[in-house]
Formats: sequence, C-alpha cells, structure tokens
Amino acid sequence: MKQLTGTGVALVTPFNEHLELDLEALANVVRHGIQGGVDYLVVLGTTGESVTLSKQEKEAVIQTVIEVNKGQLPLVLGMGGNNTRALIKEFQETNLDPFDAILSVSPYYNKPTQEGIYQHYRALALASSKPVILYNVPGRTGSNILPETTLRLARDFENIIGVKEASGNMGQIREILAGMPAGFMVISGDDATARETIEHGGHGVISVLGQALPEPFTAMIKAAMRGEQEEAKALEKQLLQAMDLIFQEGNPAGIKAMFEVLGLCGAGVRLPLVEASDSLKARIAECVRTLEQIQA
Repeated sequence: MKQLTGTGVALVTPFNEHLELDLEALANVVRHGIQGGVDYLVVLGTTGESVTLSKQEKEAVIQTVIEVNKGQLPLVLGMGGNNTRALIKEFQETNLDPFDAILSVSPYYNKPTQEGIYQHYRALALASSKPVILYNVPGRTGSNILPETTLRLARDFENIIGVKEASGNMGQIREILAGMPAGFMVISGDDATARETIEHGGHGVISVLGQALPEPFTAMIKAAMRGEQEEAKALEKQLLQAMDLIFQEGNPAGIKAMFEVLGLCGAGVRLPLVEASDSLKARIAECVRTLEQIQA
C-alpha cells in the first residue's frame, strides 16, 4: 500500500449548469491538485456529494479520476452507509483494484451504540480486500466513535489502518494518538485542526480546502510534518479565513464557489444542498485575491 500521509484531498464532483456531471471540470480539479503538490486523492467522499450520484455516475467519476491521475498519486475510495449488509455487498461488487484504501464513514441516522459501531466496522474489515480507514464525523452522522472504540478496532484488525477524525475534539484526538498501536494513522478530518493534529503526532489531513489551494495548504502541512511549527502556524494564519469561509454555508457549496472563482468548475450542487449565496461568493473571491497577492 502506498503511504497515505500528508495532504489528502476530498475531491468535489463538478456539475454543469444542468447539474449533470462535468467530467472535464473534474479532470481540471484533479490536475490542479496533482500539480499543486497534494499527496493523495479521496474519491466519492462527502465532499464529492456521493449520496446524490447514481451508480453509473459514480463509475464515471472513478474512471475519470483514474485516467487523469495515471498512477501518480495514491487513491482512496469513499464507501460508507448505514446498512451494513448492503455496504458489504457493495464492497464485493466494486472493483477496488485501483484503490489503496477505503474510507468508510460511521453509520449515520441509525445512531448505533459503540458496540454497534464496532460490529459494523468488524464486518467491513472482514469483507474488505483493501485496507479500511474509519471516518468519524459526529456533526454529520449523529454519533461519535469514542476513542476506546477506535483503539479497539485498531488493535483487533490489521487492515483497519487509520481514522479520519472530524470530531473537532482535540482531547479525543490526543487520546487516540496516545493509545494507538504501531502503524495506525490518525488523520485530521478538519482543515482547522490539521496542523495541531500533526503537532501532537498525527499523520496528515484529508482536506477540503487543500484541493482548491494546494500549494499554500500543502506547504503548511509539510512544515508541520517536519516539526517546523512556527512556519506551519504562520502559513495556517494566512489560510484561516479561507478555512472558515468555505464552510459557512455548508460543504461542498463553499469549496465549489472557490473553484468557480479559480475558473476550474461551476458552483452548482444538487438538492437538498443549495449553491453558495452571492454575498459568500464575493467574500470568497476577495479572500482568494488576497491569498494570491500574498503568494506572489
């Protein structure tokens, strides 16, 4: 397995004005990230609006990313759900050969107990031909994978190789870092906690902002990974406004608005999400101009 450390990016799925797939724009987004220095690509995650895509659309997205990437960067596939049996079937029916790992979100809506979460991931680990990365995002799922459950899974299954932690709780993240077995990865799931997670021993980030602003974002992550925290903090300070703006009206509406400013893809999202407001777009455009001047 290729190393999944540093800056991973959760790719958007671009749409045209009719909200159909825009595969040319997707190719532009992928090239932008590769050229900007990101370390790996995450396909069909939450940011990719995977829940609004048909099976055929998902296949088209996967094929486009594979063709554009040309084996340059590791690939991670988002595959999650709240029906364990159906998800196992999806694992079995999907060609996972091009991917280095699966990123699987904790079951949402059902609100399982910690034992239910453990048994869900146990079933996935036993069924998966690829390493599995847990994804804890309580703000979306309605339940939190507690550190003891994460660590239990990490100890019990060699092919559960890491967790994308988007709880935003640094105490929880530090507890996992303190107790994790050798070879297990703690990956920040929030741009705003990425630097601090790395400072305490984490292995990188799966970023939203990093796909639109790959050069300054990866510079921050690389500085943090080298232990150069003052440089990392200075770079983080430059990016804080952008981190805040892209989430003000939800993800991926904000990051798609930023991509629209950059001329790489449209800002459209599928219902029940709605496109970023004109006022937010204007603030994002101003933020991008300021960052471009800083980088010049």
